[in-house]
Amino acid sequence: MSEEMKFFMYLLESYAAYKNEKTGDTLKEWDKHGITETIFDNYWGYHTERIENAFDDIDCLVTTGRHAW
Repeated sequence: MSEEMKFFMYLLESYAAYKNEKTGDTLKEWDKHGITETIFDNYWGYHTERIENAFDDIDCLVTTGRHAW
């Protein structure tokens, strides 16, 4: 398994816990908004900063379809 996939799984589980949701429901929401691949592709940005920054960006992607930065 790639480092990117390991981090994606960690990010998904952490974000679901942050939102107090089941991991599968969170992934379904990301898929519904068409942002799952975008989140996966942002490995280099997300894994080098605070996890809360990733959460803020994902929240923005969900609500606006654009990155927070």
